[in-house]
Amino acid sequence: MADKSLEDKIKRVGNPSHMLQNAQVGPYAFPVQPQYTNWMEEVRAWHHGAVLLNQSYHMTDLYVRGPDAVRLLAHVGVNSFEGFRRDKAKQLVCCNYDGFVIGDGIVFALEDDEILYVGRPPLANWIKFQAETAGFDVQTVLDVRTLENPDKPRKLYRYEIQGPLAMDILNEVNEGGPLVTKFFNMGEITIAGCHARTLSHGMGGAKGLEIWGPIGDTGKVYDRLLEIGGKYGMLRAGSRAYSCAAMESGWIPSPLPAIYTGEAMRPYREWLGADSFEATCSVGGSFQPDNVEEFYLTPWDLDYGRIVKFDHDFIGRKALEEMARQSHRTKVTLVWDRADVLNIFGGMMDEYPGPKLMELPAGHYAAHPYDQVLLDGRQVGLSTYPVYSANERAWISLAMVRADLADQETKVSILWGEANGGTKKPHVERHVQMLVGTEVHPWPIHEASRKHYRSQV
Repeated sequence: MADKSLEDKIKRVGNPSHMLQNAQVGPYAFPVQPQYTNWMEEVRAWHHGAVLLNQSYHMTDLYVRGPDAVRLLAHVGVNSFEGFRRDKAKQLVCCNYDGFVIGDGIVFALEDDEILYVGRPPLANWIKFQAETAGFDVQTVLDVRTLENPDKPRKLYRYEIQGPLAMDILNEVNEGGPLVTKFFNMGEITIAGCHARTLSHGMGGAKGLEIWGPIGDTGKVYDRLLEIGGKYGMLRAGSRAYSCAAMESGWIPSPLPAIYTGEAMRPYREWLGADSFEATCSVGGSFQPDNVEEFYLTPWDLDYGRIVKFDHDFIGRKALEEMARQSHRTKVTLVWDRADVLNIFGGMMDEYPGPKLMELPAGHYAAHPYDQVLLDGRQVGLSTYPVYSANERAWISLAMVRADLADQETKVSILWGEANGGTKKPHVERHVQMLVGTEVHPWPIHEASRKHYRSQV
């Protein structure tokens, strides 16, 4: 009998960690063309000019409407929703009952009683499940990412314009009132006669706005942005460039959702389909535990401990109150050693098998990459999402390391590649593992992003 739920699939396979490590899908997909000019100049544009990122297709949207919309968010979110109302937005972080992260995304208050979640599928599914089962007076509408339903048009277009020249372009293209540019506040804009909403938010750490409106307006809005943007040399970012933005801005986009174990989470696993994102996604890298719970991350691992607020009841609160008194790993940027990176690429011309291939500009090969961070042969952390930054002229990754190792210029190593020649993922070629030296740096890696990103006014 075919599996009907994630719980069925786990029971049949027997070990969820092995199931995820050998899943047949690759990294998270951005369904726009790989590059419009060349990915390196497209990456450089968000620090040296202006760039348009088309976010209309790769994220899942969930609309939550009703008098309990904000109460539902407070029920699932570790962060406070006191005073959350129309034209406000924030990052939502959700944990399971034991305090481990399920995911994060952005929530927009379209109205006081209408919320839009935008992000990767796991959190949309978790919110929808809670809306259906926890007794809240809300209705939900799920608008899945294009990859899951390619024949169904999205409800909204979503563009982001960012870079030093972004506001010049946006002010010129705007036919309405003054633009709202205070960090994570929403506003309005009119482009080519089409009304749209905005959010002051820049994935690459640069200034700019996120813009969205009805999908029927996309042609006129897009053409006008390109027309005015062309005067400023604005580039469009393809999927290759877009894959670098999160690492440069210091955001770990997709921790493995902590849902695969525990009796409290069983009803949710039974609710999720056997073909759901959670049931088919892949884990890759040199960290390969037999126990799936070793992949689970805490809010502090992701530097979200600062937004955990115990001013309300929420799922996981009791566990997080206990965690708050414990020591935690620290999130950092790792800059990979130049000579070791060159050895990886040089291995492509040596005897087969060589080191694990690093695709350019994003070296990760699974939806959830987890590599071991080592010091003197002992594991001291985890590294995620290696990318080549054309702005920093270096390979970087985001990592969580033992707190005493988080000082700048501390030296640690990454174990690159999977054990025993690689797992059964079809996109993993046979390879040998190797150590890569790295140096600890802050996040975001770009100094201007650290100092000015949240001070936009």
